[in-house]
Amino acid sequence: MRLQLALNVSNLEESIDFYHRMFGVAPAKVKKGYANFAIENPPLKLVLFEGDGAPGSINHLGVETESAAEVSFAEARLAAEGLDPTLTTETICCFAEKTETWVDGPDGQKWEWYVKTGDTDQMQNVVLRQVGAPVGDETRCCS
Repeated sequence: MRLQLALNVSNLEESIDFYHRMFGVAPAKVKKGYANFAIENPPLKLVLFEGDGAPGSINHLGVETESAAEVSFAEARLAAEGLDPTLTTETICCFAEKTETWVDGPDGQKWEWYVKTGDTDQMQNVVLRQVGAPVGDETRCCS
């Protein structure tokens, strides 16, 4: 697992240059208004969103897991702790296919537990199905 830090930035190219030099690794993915870095040391998934929120602010936080089972386990554990996570879903978002669940922190910060299962060319969030729901029981996210 590794922590994810998603930041809102004002200039994607400048931010990519800064974080490339800071961590010594090139971004793993760059798309219009979006970039991510898969940093091994320290273990961090750094995601940059251009023009989405106040520059320099946190877009969301997360934990990238290695399997969908870990996401489902996290959802069950968070629910048992009374933290009210979303249901685990299969989703397309941020140029990736993912299995994910979300929980809000005490000050409204969004936390995502997820595993990436593939790549896409789509930025917009679309929920494909709830994990455990029958295939064809699809909904769209309104974000």
